[in-house]
Amino acid sequence: MKRIGIFTIIVLGLVLAACGGTDSTPTPTLPEAPALAPRDTAAPTETNEITLTDSSGQTLVFPAPPERVVVAGRAGQMIIHALYLFPEAQDRVVAMEQRLQRQISSLPLIDPKLEEKIQFERDAAAEQIAPTQPEIVLMKSYLAEQLGEPLNEIGIPTALMDLESPAQFFKDLEMIGTMFGNLPRVDTVKSFYQVRLDELQDGIAGLSEDEFPRVLLLQYSDRGGDIAFNVPAAAWLQTSMVENAGGDPVWVEAAKGGGWTVVNFEQIASWNPDIIMIINYFGNPDEVVQNLMEDANWSALEATKNNQLYAFPGDFLSWDQPDTRWILGQMWLAKIIHPELFGDWDMLEQASEFYEELYGIDQSTFESEIVPIFNGDIEK
Repeated sequence: MKRIGIFTIIVLGLVLAACGGTDSTPTPTLPEAPALAPRDTAAPTETNEITLTDSSGQTLVFPAPPERVVVAGRAGQMIIHALYLFPEAQDRVVAMEQRLQRQISSLPLIDPKLEEKIQFERDAAAEQIAPTQPEIVLMKSYLAEQLGEPLNEIGIPTALMDLESPAQFFKDLEMIGTMFGNLPRVDTVKSFYQVRLDELQDGIAGLSEDEFPRVLLLQYSDRGGDIAFNVPAAAWLQTSMVENAGGDPVWVEAAKGGGWTVVNFEQIASWNPDIIMIINYFGNPDEVVQNLMEDANWSALEATKNNQLYAFPGDFLSWDQPDTRWILGQMWLAKIIHPELFGDWDMLEQASEFYEELYGIDQSTFESEIVPIFNGDIEK
């Protein structure tokens, strides 16, 4: 357990100053601990101390809720969107690294104080983060060694977030709510997700495994001019989303590693799934699907012949990721995979409720600022 005191920055300054010279100084001998004072039997005084438990199981103790919260590292936008589920984020998030997928961010619609916040350059290192005087730095769990350790070494506490499953998403929400001192908001947000998950679970409860269509989810990439298709790791959110929607993810055995796995057309053809979903993080998935439907090889696949080749929807981000929007992607998947059960779900209506209830965006703003940037087969 790490205990973070209010003198962290002072200690850090002294440490850095001490390291500035070139002479080797012997480690001082610590004095013996003084005798314990008599125990104070008076009633305990009120404290604002909080304890956070991050996705790695690490615990951090603060004398009071942190007032200077910083988000750093790759995929930071997913953490940022989770923080902004809480109104306290507007005042307490002071610096961040954003990596946009659609060249436009939802944060200007959510945070009127956004321009006051420091924006890091891509892959900001500890020396760029330290001057913002963070009381805590949040990052994705896979950055623990690369970024977390250097920050910890200079006395800056870090907390890891995972978000890679519904269960872990809820645990990460608990940490955020504790950090902001707003656990009632955690219950409100969890209820929004849980109501929809329960409806989904009730819908597929009576299905047998034979009624789970074979589904393939592919990420399309043409970065660097080379076209590639990738499947997500078996342990990632995308895989569990397909399973939770009543589908059989055909790629699991080929994706036991920790990241995206490249697959060629021969592999795709050998799977020959019932349904194919195309993700395009940095472009329009509708255009990719249209091109594939006109391709002779892809036209021979069962999914294409049966009009079961779909563009995964999104707005500011694709809905398949460990971002707050995953619940929209989860519902859309269920509607596509089992239209007989969930065909009456209106995804535009669901998206409107998502933005209004979780981010306070009214219907007029939703229609004027968000609906125009939707892409993918959201209305199918």
